[in-house]
Amino acid sequence: MLSRRLLVALAALVSLAVVVVAVAGCSLGGSEKYPTKQITYMTTFDPGGQSDREARRQQPYLEKALGQKVVIDYKVGGGGAMGWAEAARGKPDGYQITGINIPHIILQPMQQDVGYKTEQLLPISLFQSTPQGLIVLKNSPYKDLKGFIDEAKKNPGKLTIGGSATWSGSHIATLRLEKLTGAKFEYVPFTGAAPSITAFLGGHVNALMANSDDIVKYRDQSIALGIGGEERIPGAPDGKTFKEQGIDLVETIARGIAVPAKTPQNVVDVLDKTFQDVAKNPEIVEAQKKEGFVPLALNAKDSKAYIDKLIPVYKEITTGLK
Repeated sequence: MLSRRLLVALAALVSLAVVVVAVAGCSLGGSEKYPTKQITYMTTFDPGGQSDREARRQQPYLEKALGQKVVIDYKVGGGGAMGWAEAARGKPDGYQITGINIPHIILQPMQQDVGYKTEQLLPISLFQSTPQGLIVLKNSPYKDLKGFIDEAKKNPGKLTIGGSATWSGSHIATLRLEKLTGAKFEYVPFTGAAPSITAFLGGHVNALMANSDDIVKYRDQSIALGIGGEERIPGAPDGKTFKEQGIDLVETIARGIAVPAKTPQNVVDVLDKTFQDVAKNPEIVEAQKKEGFVPLALNAKDSKAYIDKLIPVYKEITTGLK
């Protein structure tokens, strides 16, 4: 028979082995255990805008890849700031992912207290972009960029330019256009691209600083006075770039997805791979191009590097623009 002392020692070893196996199982199985339930994909702008449409385009592909239901939810307000503040405070477990816009998440915290800091949002992917362009309705008295700018110089603040949110890509493009030309406009912010387009088509603003996909979509109803890209938009080739017209203005909005900064690496890795696969899917790429988007496929590391590189650029651009 085994001695009492030996039995106690064996029991202790068995208990230790159980603990070690349990811990190892948690460590090794971490990536396999995410996700195990529904994921909420939050967009911070109105339904029907670029962020919402891209999320819904991605939704079935994400559900198939992740094996879980993905629900689109909305937190609209403050030019996206309300949603990004909530995302920054959210539980870092990967079950709420949030659409982000660049330069919005850089510019907003630079200019005022918006309830979050850029570094509190960990980018997972940047998957599309839209060069900004200045458009007017076909019945507008202003048929070219020179005429529009000349009028703004003669009557400072008379001409209104609508756009998606304050301290957004459309806002900064308008401010930069003022700085580069000496003209003065009144910028009118909306809660997203969809309501800004509605106001523009209704004649409630003189012009719109619009996303490239909206420029393509509404090309039969509008005139593109200037495009803020390095090249003309394929879907609206008659629109000259600002650069072609002697104004060194290039401004684009990039869109992607982020999670709270302290999200575990195994969760980040799963989401990173999933969004890379979706972004590179030929069906997604072709649909984006057809609609006037510029497809992107930046992974988590490259997305962070992209944002980090732009922070000092926008800091310099916005000096004196507050």
